[in-house]
Amino acid sequence: MNARADDLGASRPVVRPLTRPTARRSHVPPLGVHANDSGVDAAIVATHATGVELCLIDIVEPDLPDNDPNRYTERRVALHGPTYGVWHGHVPGVKPGQRYGFRVHGPWDPANGQRHNPYKLLIDPYARGLVGNLTYGPETVGTESMQRGVSGPDARWWVGDIYGDMDTIDSLPYVPHCVVMPQWTPPPPLTRPRVPWDETVIYEAHVRGFTLLNEDIPANLRGTYAGLAHPATIAHLKSLGVTTLELLPIHAICSEPRLNAHGLTNYWGYSTLGFFAPEPSYATQASQKAGPAAVLDEVRGMVSLLHKAGIEVILDVVYNHTCEGGGDQLHVSWRGLDAAMYYLRNNATPSSLIDVTGCGNSLNFQKMRVVQMTLDSLRYWANDIGVDGFRFDLAVTLGRGAYGFEQDHPFLVALQTDPLLNNLKLIAEPWDVGAGGWQTGSFPAPMAEWNDRFRDAMRTFWLASPAIGQYGRTMEPIHQMATRMAGSIDLFGKTDPPLMRGPVASINYITAHDGFTLADLVTYDTKHNWANGEDNNDGAGHNLSWNHGIEGTPETAANLTPPTSPAWKTVLPARRKSQRNLLAMLLLSAGTPMITAGDEFSRTQEGNNNAYAQDTPVSWVHWDHNDDAKNLLATTKFLLQLRRDHAALRADSFYQGTQRPGETVADLLWFTEDGNLMDQKAWEQNGRRVVQMLRPGPDNQDVDVLMVINGLLDQVTFSLPTPLEGAGKWALTWSSTWENPDDAPANRIPRGGNAKLDPLCVQVFLAERKTTDS
Repeated sequence: MNARADDLGASRPVVRPLTRPTARRSHVPPLGVHANDSGVDAAIVATHATGVELCLIDIVEPDLPDNDPNRYTERRVALHGPTYGVWHGHVPGVKPGQRYGFRVHGPWDPANGQRHNPYKLLIDPYARGLVGNLTYGPETVGTESMQRGVSGPDARWWVGDIYGDMDTIDSLPYVPHCVVMPQWTPPPPLTRPRVPWDETVIYEAHVRGFTLLNEDIPANLRGTYAGLAHPATIAHLKSLGVTTLELLPIHAICSEPRLNAHGLTNYWGYSTLGFFAPEPSYATQASQKAGPAAVLDEVRGMVSLLHKAGIEVILDVVYNHTCEGGGDQLHVSWRGLDAAMYYLRNNATPSSLIDVTGCGNSLNFQKMRVVQMTLDSLRYWANDIGVDGFRFDLAVTLGRGAYGFEQDHPFLVALQTDPLLNNLKLIAEPWDVGAGGWQTGSFPAPMAEWNDRFRDAMRTFWLASPAIGQYGRTMEPIHQMATRMAGSIDLFGKTDPPLMRGPVASINYITAHDGFTLADLVTYDTKHNWANGEDNNDGAGHNLSWNHGIEGTPETAANLTPPTSPAWKTVLPARRKSQRNLLAMLLLSAGTPMITAGDEFSRTQEGNNNAYAQDTPVSWVHWDHNDDAKNLLATTKFLLQLRRDHAALRADSFYQGTQRPGETVADLLWFTEDGNLMDQKAWEQNGRRVVQMLRPGPDNQDVDVLMVINGLLDQVTFSLPTPLEGAGKWALTWSSTWENPDDAPANRIPRGGNAKLDPLCVQVFLAERKTTDS
C-alpha cells in the first residue's frame, strides 16, 4: 500500500492488518531486516501487538528539510504473525540502502503498560545502520504531551501524560530511519591480539574526545573512528604500554530531552538508541555522507588497524536501559513495540516503571527476548565487527531476577557458556542503584569487575586521610590499601572452587570517565559541575579528593590566592607527588590496571566530576603539554615498563603468603620499617601507615620487587629487609619524589644501615636473582 507520510493524520482511519495468529512455523527469519538476493526478510518482536507493518521510506523531495513530511513517501507492508511473538515476512525487490521503520497496532492501555501507537514510526532494535536525527517535540512522545520547564522559558521540553490519550501526530519525519545494510559477507578469520589477562593494561577513552585536538592527526580524521586508528594515536598507546583500548559507548546514541533543551548532549553516550548500529557522528564526514554501510566499514577498519598494532578493543555497552527515558518521555522504539515486555515495571501498577539505573527505565532481563537481543548484539559486535570484549555498564541490572541479583541468572550463564563470548574479555560494572545493587566480587568467572574498593582505598590512604591528618585527626591505617595492592582476595577469591578467578578479575582504577580526573583529584575538594545545568546538584559528593590547601589552579583560584603567592610553591609540587603515588598504586598493584585517557599527562576537567553532558574542551583530551605534564607522562611510561619487564608485578593467581610448588620463599612478604617481618602485632599497631611489600620473582627467576610506602605526614627512618636467598643487593629503581624517572641518582644501591623516606612517598627497589636455574 502506498501512502504519503502526511496521510497518517488523526482524520485518517488506521489500517489494521490481520490479527489472527498464523500457523506455527518451524522457521522464523532472524530478527531485524536482512537483505538477500531477492529482497529482504523482516522479523520483529511485538508480543502484545495485533498487527505490525514494515514501512519502506523513500525521499522524493531531497531539497526539503529532514523534518518536512513532504520530503518522504512511505510504503507499508503488513507482516505475518505473531509466531511466538514475532512478526515476519519477505518483501521482494527491496535493496540495501532502503530506509525503513515499523508501525505497530495493538491496545492503547497505558494503565496496563500497553502503548501501541501506529502513528509513531519505530526504530528496529536490530537495525545495523541509522540515518537522520531526532526532533525533540510532541511528535516523538507517544501520548498527548505538554512542555515542562526547568529554569526559564528557554529550557523546556516535551513530556507525555503517562495515562493520556494516544498522540496522533505522525513521527516519520521526526525520527532517525533504519537502513537496510548489504548482505553479510563472512569476514576472514579474525586475528585477535588475545593479550593474557596478567599482561593487560586497559585505557579508557572516548572516540571523539580522545583525538579531536590532536594536531598530529589530519583535521578530517580527528574525533572519528578513523582518527582512533591513526598512526599517531597508535604510537601514543604503544609508547605507554597500553594493550587494550576500552571505548566509551559507540552504539547509536540519542540525548535526553532535558539536555537538548539546555543546548547540551549526552557526550558520554550512555543513552542508547540502537544496540547494533554504530554511532554515525563519530565517523568521518566522508563516511557519514556515503551512508551507514560506509560508517560500519570505518568501524571495522578501526578495529582491524588496532589489531594489527597488537591492541585489543573493548566496548563499553549499555544494555541496562534505553534512551526512551521514563514513561512520559520518548516513544521511538521499544516502548512502542512492546513496553510491557521490554521494560521492568511494577506488577501491581503496570504503568509504573521500576528504575534501577537512575536513567528513567530499566530493561527487563527476566524476559527471554531482552536476553536474546543482548546476546545477539554482543555476538554481532564480536563476530562481525571483531571487538575483543565488553564492559557492561550497571551490570547488576543484567543479572536481576524476580528477587534481585542472581549469580546464576540466565544471561550470566549464557556469557559463561557461549563459545564465542566466553573467550572474550568480559568486564562488569558491578552495581546499579536498585535494592541490593552493590555486588562487587559477585560475578562469575570468566568475568572481571571494576573494583571500586581499590579506588576508594587508594584515594583514602593517599588523599582523604592526609587531608584530615594535617589537622591532627586519625588517618586510615594500611589494611585496606594492602589488601587492594595484593589483589583483593576478599572480594574475588570467594568462588567454587576457591580462588579460581585470580587477582586479574580485579579491574583496578583510580579514576574513570565518571568522577574527577587524576589531576582534579589532587586539585579540588568539591565538585564544580555548574556547566551541566543542574545547579551543581549532579555528580558524586563523596570524592575522597584533596586540594592540598588551595581549591583550584593558580588561574581559577586567582581571586583568593594570586598566582604569585608563595603558597603555590608548596601546593603544586605536593599535588604532582600525589599523582605519582596514585599511579604507582594503580600500575604496580596486583590486578588489571585501567588508566583514564589523559591522566598520564594531568588532564583536567576544571573540577567537573560528572562531565557526561560536556562535548566541550572540558572533556576533550588536550595534547599541548607543559613540562609538568611531560614529566608525569614519562613517569607513567616508566612504571608501565617496570610492570611489563618484571613478572613479580603481574600476579596471575592470588598470593597466599606461602611457598608455591618449586619455590623456596613465600609468594608475598610484608615488612615493617625496621626491615622485620610483619606479625599480627605489627598489623594491629594503631595508626600504622608505613610498610614494605616484597614480591619475589616467580619460579625463583627474574627479580624480586620491594615497594616501600610511607603514608605519614612526616619523614621516617627505615631499613630495607635482607635480600632473599639467591638475590643481589637492593637497588632503588624509582621514587615518587622524582619529578621524572631521569632524576634518579647515579648511585642507587643503599650502603646499608638506616635511610630516610620522605612524607607521603613510594619507593621501588629491585634485587636481581644471581641464578635463573629453575
